[in-house]
Amino acid sequence: MLKIYNTLTRKKDLLQPREADKIGMYVCGMTVYDYCHIGHARVMVVFDTVARYLRYSGYDVTYVRNITDIDDKIIQRAHENGEDFGQLTERFIDAMHEDEQALSVLPPDIEPRATQSITEIIAMIAALITKDLAYAGNNGDVFYSVAKFKNYGQLSGKNPDDLQAGERVDIDQAKRNPLDFVLWKMAKAGEPAWASPWGLGRPGWHIECSAMATSCLGNHFDIHGGGMDLQFPHHENEIAQSEGATGEKFVNVWMHNGFVRVDDEKMSKSLGNFFTVREVLKKYRPEIIRFFILSSHYRSPLNYSDEQLNDAAAALNRLYTALRGVIVPDLPILAGYQSRFEQAMDDDFNTPVAVSVLFDLARELNKNKDGDLELAGQLAASLKTLGGLLGLLQFNPDAWLQGGIQGFAAIQNSNDTLFATGQVTGFSNEAIDQQVQMRLDAKKAKNWALADQIRDQLKAQGIILEDEPNGTTSWRRE
Repeated sequence: MLKIYNTLTRKKDLLQPREADKIGMYVCGMTVYDYCHIGHARVMVVFDTVARYLRYSGYDVTYVRNITDIDDKIIQRAHENGEDFGQLTERFIDAMHEDEQALSVLPPDIEPRATQSITEIIAMIAALITKDLAYAGNNGDVFYSVAKFKNYGQLSGKNPDDLQAGERVDIDQAKRNPLDFVLWKMAKAGEPAWASPWGLGRPGWHIECSAMATSCLGNHFDIHGGGMDLQFPHHENEIAQSEGATGEKFVNVWMHNGFVRVDDEKMSKSLGNFFTVREVLKKYRPEIIRFFILSSHYRSPLNYSDEQLNDAAAALNRLYTALRGVIVPDLPILAGYQSRFEQAMDDDFNTPVAVSVLFDLARELNKNKDGDLELAGQLAASLKTLGGLLGLLQFNPDAWLQGGIQGFAAIQNSNDTLFATGQVTGFSNEAIDQQVQMRLDAKKAKNWALADQIRDQLKAQGIILEDEPNGTTSWRRE
């Protein structure tokens, strides 16, 4: 009985698919004029997790996430760079795909682009004009007439009269009402443009999503997602456009993930606390970032800081440590843990509670690793499988624990080595293994002083040695 908090109804609603066992889900994707930032990462990870769990729950999911590849910011950035806008967007689309792959975000089933949806966009605008919900201004732009859509404000809870009263005097004399928004922009000299019944121009941002969503999923579908910042006016305008054009209800359930803050402040370039995914990946491995995002409920604010990421790394290490040294058999999930995990996820995708089930499994696994091996195998299999449903615990435990929290680039590009004297100067796994063997040899020779010295030097560099009962030693990075 999966319940989802629906922004439209302001309560948790039981998911009731329009078609039995099928879900259509549309998520507003990136405007590709720059690299993805940590806020984009949250959208990607959250709705990837939603899609994964819906499929696990038996639904045939069609997941659509669009790409906005034409708008004012794209045109401006291309002009600043002195390059064609298409070259700019292709470069950042490729970078976005690299970021999502790093974060174990599965690709959406359909990834429409605005520039490839011009025909559908023009058809929707024409339908709105025919129904007298849109009009051509005297400046060549086409506008939506907000006053003629009676349910405007239903998603955000905003009253159009209050909004209008709060508007400054609108300098755009082409509009009939300050709240009206543009559907089609007349082309300016040197801008990308497409032919339309209203002359050369390009679509407004809001109409792009309405046209792409309905062309991919139909006039009425199950779930629409995106960041909380899109609730108004973007998603409000999508409802007005789509329902105005089709005469049908647009979406059953609206999902919005919370804002990302940095050290308890709003993330902003002007504040100097703006981080791209690529910048964060230089310091932390992708699965740590994914774990960090899922450790908070998707509707809650997410506070990004080095301290929070370090805590996430330490917590994830505990899960991998539990799996270390255990052969994971191909066994079904233990019923009690499976039930608790599903209860958490069925309650509006409560990933923090679902993650706590993973830690309970890890705790029991640690208790049984050296005792009941059959139970240990069952616990390990359950931990690995449930972690996998969240896109976590994807790596070999030894490889993970010996990789530490450093980003991939820091590890892969490090040419530092450990000298025979035992002085640690870098991250080379092979060199650490050599030091571990030197310590084992010293212990065999009963040279306890040298053995302790090697251990202490490694610890000073964040390398923790763990002596096993059989006389061997494993290691991990803090």
